[in-house]
Amino acid sequence: MSRAEKARLTRRRVVAAAAELFLDQGYGATKLDQVAARAGVAVQTVYFHFGNKATLLKEALDVAAVGDDEPVALLDRPWLEEVAAEPNPVRVIELWTAGGREILERVGSLLAVVRGSVGSDSDLAAQWDVNEGQRRTAFRVLADLLADRGALRPNLTAEAAADLAFLITSAENYIVATRALGWSPRRWQDETFTLLVHALLSDVARDGHLSAMDMDGTTGG
Repeated sequence: MSRAEKARLTRRRVVAAAAELFLDQGYGATKLDQVAARAGVAVQTVYFHFGNKATLLKEALDVAAVGDDEPVALLDRPWLEEVAAEPNPVRVIELWTAGGREILERVGSLLAVVRGSVGSDSDLAAQWDVNEGQRRTAFRVLADLLADRGALRPNLTAEAAADLAFLITSAENYIVATRALGWSPRRWQDETFTLLVHALLSDVARDGHLSAMDMDGTTGG
């Protein structure tokens, strides 16, 4: 095994250990020497790879969001290629929401840790702002896809559509739905899909393409 491969495996162990500890005892209570002990490395190794706890949290969130530590951004993943190639705007929203559910299933618990402490920790507040900025950028991509298909409601700009989609699919809503309401992630996906379709699409785009999907047997859980 090469030195680079060994370093990557070490980073994976450290990130996994940090994520476990953040979930078990919270961000504030987690110390880097605890992370090192759980990962089976020296604390100096943690500092060498990540520098500080805030950077380690960001890495844990990034890995959870995409599902691996490959250096490929979320919006450059194959799932977005499938969404972008889909001509049916209702199906675009369906694919997008399914992808969002998979992401939130992986990262939702960590986001709940972050969200619960943003008022008392500047590192977490900054990380939350970064995550929300990335999400807004992503939803502008969705809005542009729908606009390119001429599917948005009359007088709804792509910018306004992105804001609506961002609001409806917020991490807070996912956390409330799956924790306070006891919904399954799949129910969150189905309800969110319905909300997005009615909030974003024109009557013509919505009704015509929903009918086409029903005939194709695409919809339904």
